[in-house]
Amino acid sequence: MKKITDDILYRVEKPARYVGGELNSCIKDKNEVDIRFAFCFPDVYEIGMSHLGMKILYHVLNKREDTYCERAFAPWPDMEKLMRENDIPLYTLETKDPLSEFDFVAFTLQYEMSYTNILNMLNMSGMEVRASKRREEDPIILCGGPCAYNPEPLHDIADIFSLGEGEEHLNDILDLYKKFKGKSKSEFLRAASKIEGTYVPSLYDVIYNEDGTIKEFNPKFVDVPKRVKKRIITNFNEVDYPDKIIVPYNEIIHDRIMLETFRGCTRGCRFCQAGMVYRPVREKKTDKLVELADKLIENTGYENLSLTSLSICDYSDIQNLVFSLVEKYKNENVGVSLPSLRIDSFSVDLIKEIEKVRKTGLTFAPEAGSQRMRDVINKGVTEKNLIDSVSDAFVAGWSTIKLYYMIGLPYETIDDVKEIASLSAKVLDEYYKIPKPERKKGLKVTVSTSIFIPKPFTPFQWAPMDKMTSVRGKISELRKTMNGKITYNWHETPVSYLEAIFARGDRKMCDVLVKAFENGAKFDAWTEYFSNDAWMRALKDCNVDGDFYAYRDRSYNEVFPWDFIEIGVNKEFLIGENEKAKEAAITPDCRLGCTSCGVNLKFKEGECFEGALFNKI
Repeated sequence: MKKITDDILYRVEKPARYVGGELNSCIKDKNEVDIRFAFCFPDVYEIGMSHLGMKILYHVLNKREDTYCERAFAPWPDMEKLMRENDIPLYTLETKDPLSEFDFVAFTLQYEMSYTNILNMLNMSGMEVRASKRREEDPIILCGGPCAYNPEPLHDIADIFSLGEGEEHLNDILDLYKKFKGKSKSEFLRAASKIEGTYVPSLYDVIYNEDGTIKEFNPKFVDVPKRVKKRIITNFNEVDYPDKIIVPYNEIIHDRIMLETFRGCTRGCRFCQAGMVYRPVREKKTDKLVELADKLIENTGYENLSLTSLSICDYSDIQNLVFSLVEKYKNENVGVSLPSLRIDSFSVDLIKEIEKVRKTGLTFAPEAGSQRMRDVINKGVTEKNLIDSVSDAFVAGWSTIKLYYMIGLPYETIDDVKEIASLSAKVLDEYYKIPKPERKKGLKVTVSTSIFIPKPFTPFQWAPMDKMTSVRGKISELRKTMNGKITYNWHETPVSYLEAIFARGDRKMCDVLVKAFENGAKFDAWTEYFSNDAWMRALKDCNVDGDFYAYRDRSYNEVFPWDFIEIGVNKEFLIGENEKAKEAAITPDCRLGCTSCGVNLKFKEGECFEGALFNKI
């Protein structure tokens, strides 16, 4: 079996993707560990190396003396072609060993349209893509991440799904594996199914109704749990977090330090899966974050530090944190950045403090143009919030604004869509209200719309996706009505249809996935490689109707493929939120009082947030 050589690397677009040896990468003696773990990201290196979850779990697993965690990424087609021509199996960057030599091969599921890359990576490693066809000596294939909350389309690809937060769960899995080394894979999987947060699909049967919906979902054995609870880190302040991160040779998407301030969200946006599945809110304390920032800056040399969370300005001590970091590193040219901002929590003083080091544009996400639609999705913001925020920004010297919206939302009308253009024009108006001598030149307002995809464990999981013909009509209307001074970017692609199918699909979609891969599908998230024909042929060959998953309105008593998973938020709460959406009724932020979503059953009443003192709204 051949290994990678320089003459091959000289012939590919970006050889630094494939060489390893970066600053802070982990070096161990592979012969001195009990467990070899390959952490695989099913996309190109620049995207995978930007993923915070990989950085965290790479650090957590390599802290174990008995384990060596290594990395692998989907090779770009130019590299794949040369690897296949030269009989080089897919390998990890640390030791250059093939994936087939590892005990665990783990994939993070960040996006449904990366699934064919998982199959391609297994195929390039010399393994069968289907779990039911793999050999006893093959690695255990483990999948986790946000898309694992509907694992069924990958039921015959993965041996194990990790549901919830992986820092503690993976350690439990590896501890058990050590005890079962030398025993059969089936014995280990049966025992692993009893660990909270573990789903072993081969241990469950699904029975369907005549109409194609699910009738029953049952474990095959009495000792296998009927329901699987997600794992939750309860002491988030003390959970392991890397004080070193790998610094790539070439530029990646997020080429900076990412500092996770808290997990979870109290806002309750009805379209947002992350806001439901990552509950409850748990924070790291400011002094802990400053301490971590100090170590990361020293150990990496990065000059940009990004504070991350689902809604960063909801961090209870955000001003103190930002001011502390800016003050501490102002003489070292280290900039602090924030992701997109909620328009009701924008603070000019806060952003001005950040801009002392490095000036950037501002990004806001109103999500919908009309107030009715913002109430439907429970966004909890008003037109006045947006106008006040951009007005303050323009007066303070900003001239580059980005606005993000969704179209195709449940219960949306064409009038709601037109309001996107109207609201965006009002943002422009605020700029021109400033006297000309005081205006900063270079005004640039960019509007982007994405297509809404209904996701599991949200109030909109019962709603049909808006049909592509309808979406195209709405985009066309927006293009006609958008102010010519605004740059409008839109997302219009059949990829959204397939994303919806996999987001809410069942086990039948696994056959479609395998067939599409056999038809040549891979890198489906990349326009230049996506083949709609490969997918349409796969659906036809498998006799699967994609519209059944994407466009069908569901009843509240239907059994969903993911109903066996317990995320903490109960179904009754989600049903109530969907009903309130139909009436455009608002549910207040959890910080104003418990909304009885169910998560607080794991914690004491009123302590969903570990006693965090949140900013007043």
